[in-house]
Amino acid sequence: MAEFLLKDIVKKRGIAADFEIASAATSREEIGNPVHHGTRNKLAQLGISVAGKHAVQVTKRDYEYYDLLLVMDSNNIRNLRRVIGEDTQDKVHLLLDYTGRKGASIADPWYTGDFEVTYKDIMEGLDGLLKYLKY
Repeated sequence: MAEFLLKDIVKKRGIAADFEIASAATSREEIGNPVHHGTRNKLAQLGISVAGKHAVQVTKRDYEYYDLLLVMDSNNIRNLRRVIGEDTQDKVHLLLDYTGRKGASIADPWYTGDFEVTYKDIMEGLDGLLKYLKY
C-alpha cells in the first residue's frame, strides 16, 4: 500500500522524477502473490491501480541501490537485517519514525483486517517523510 500511495502523492505533486519507489517483502511467504485484495480495494477507492504488482523478495542489492529502506514494523527490520546484515549506512527506518510516533508500527491489516487504519498510518508516515525530505 505504501508504495502505491507514495507513487500517487509524488506524481500529483509533480515531483515523481525525484523518486524511485519500489516495495519488496522482507519474508518469503507472499513471494509471487498479487497485492492483497483488501489493499487493492482500498487503493481502488482512491483511484489507484496495483495492476501487475506481485510480491518480490528484498535483496542485499536493494540495500546498496536505494537511499532509504522504509519498513512498517520491527519484524520487518529483523527480517531485513537477515538479508542485508547490519545497517551501516543508516538507510533502514520505520515509516512512522518520520512522525511524532517514533518507534511505532504501522497496523498490519493481514492481522487486523482494518485497511482503513493501515491507510491512515501510512499516509501519516508518508506526510512526515516528505516533510523530512523537504517536499
